[in-house]
Order: sequence, then structure tokens, then C-alpha cells
Amino acid sequence: MTQDDTPTREDPLAAAILSALAALPPGKSLDPQDIAKAIAAGRAKAGDPPDLWRRYLNGVRQQAIHLGREGRIAVLRKGKPVDPSRSVKGIIRLRLPTDGECLPPAAAEGRSP
Repeated sequence: MTQDDTPTREDPLAAAILSALAALPPGKSLDPQDIAKAIAAGRAKAGDPPDLWRRYLNGVRQQAIHLGREGRIAVLRKGKPVDPSRSVKGIIRLRLPTDGECLPPAAAEGRSP
């Protein structure tokens, strides 16, 4: 098989983010910590520490920024969408893009009109 024939698999963290956001009412957002906790709960084994979710938090944030750059989700800071192609620091929230919300420049460049 050539590289073009192989199906692309989505990262499990990205899939978890999109699934969690799809379950929300339109316009509602989630904290990456909530998603990390849900992932950890699904993968926890007996004897794991209660703060296992912290191991997933950085990965969830990184995948959220990646999905934001693709225009698949909106990354919010202080309740307003931010450009994920720039450095995003501090507390963020995630939501699906709302109607009329413009894509970030990096995502818009990758799509044909």
C-alpha cells in the first residue's frame, strides 16, 4: 500500500476532545482538565493515584491547540476565542466553533475556498 492508501487514524486524545465537545449543548465549553479526568477514569487501573488525570492534561492541551489550528474547535481565553497559532498560556476552555465564527489564519490557509 502506498502512503495515500492508508487510512489516517485520529489521535485518541483528539478523539476524546471532539467527543466530549460534541456531547455539550451548542455554545457551551469545557475545561481541558475535565477531558483529562474523563480519559484517566477510562484508563485507570487498581492502585493508580487519584490524580492520574494530571498525566493526560498536557497532552489534552497540546491536542486542543492542534485541533484549534485546524479550525475544528475554538480555544477560549477569558471567554473569547484566541488564535491557537500563537502561544496560548494560562487557563483555557474549549468548545466547538459557533456559526459565523471565523477560522484562525493557520486553518484558513490550509483550506481551499
